Amino acid sequence: MQLTEKHEEYWRRNLRLTAVLLFIWFLVTYVMGYFAIPLAEIKIFGWPLSFYMAAQGSLIIYVLIIWYYARAMRKLDLEYGVDEGDQA
Repeated sequence: MQLTEKHEEYWRRNLRLTAVLLFIWFLVTYVMGYFAIPLAEIKIFGWPLSFYMAAQGSLIIYVLIIWYYARAMRKLDLEYGVDEGDQA
């Protein structure tokens, strides 16, 4: 099955969005963990930043990544006419 130029552009934009969000996920998950000791010197409300990021910050960022992906893909689906409509 041959994909049209419109389909290829849709998938290119989809993959670019996914790659950017996965890079952010990687930074939050692994890079923040790697720098946990230096980040422990920074205090937020009396708690070390590394503890805050592990306990709260990373989870908030994960939820924001999911929210942004759903919002951006909805917009992209509507733009390229591949949305599934309301599923009630």
